[in-house]
Amino acid sequence: MTKKQRALEIIERLKKEYPDAACTLDYEEAWKLLVSVRLAAQCTDARVNVIVKGLFEKYPDVNALAEAEVSEIEEIVRPCGLGKSKARDISACMKMLRDEYEGKVPDDFDALLKLPGVGRKSANLIMGDVFGKPAIVTDTHCIRLSNRMGLVDGIKEPKKVEMALWRIIPPEEGSDFCHRLVIHGREVCTARTKPYCDRCCLADICPKKGIE
Repeated sequence: MTKKQRALEIIERLKKEYPDAACTLDYEEAWKLLVSVRLAAQCTDARVNVIVKGLFEKYPDVNALAEAEVSEIEEIVRPCGLGKSKARDISACMKMLRDEYEGKVPDDFDALLKLPGVGRKSANLIMGDVFGKPAIVTDTHCIRLSNRMGLVDGIKEPKKVEMALWRIIPPEEGSDFCHRLVIHGREVCTARTKPYCDRCCLADICPKKGIE
């Protein structure tokens, strides 16, 4: 079985296992997802969803958040960890959206990467979830599972994993595939020494079954 054949089989099985693929960060507007994904670094999505409620109540739009003092943003987002740097990035990002993009999140990947605090993972999430464009979000689950499932060989660097997956994942499947990897990685193929291979829908085609 080639990597591409394996990828297609995994995609179909995960579709059946998790028919509803969606981002676990709550948002109604693109700029809110941009803020939430920055806060999600080294923090759970569940905690971020709680914290942003207070943040967005106090600062209900891009301009309000751009005008806010960094220290005031930090005070609210501190429970997400790395409060100082996250608050600084959020403030700078909102200012840039206000000043250069009329308060709107750009639908161009390279433009997204120019926003403070936005890396490839965040840009891909925005492209896929907000704009419905091809995207591969290489978070920790994606990297771990792609290696375990034999889609990549010992690659840990996010960008290299992303580039490898682009070669074998159909563009229209990338975004939902990555969301399903997150669910599968949390519920079955966990970061534990021994994942729950006994109840994995991919066990019979997984080269690392029972090894990690």
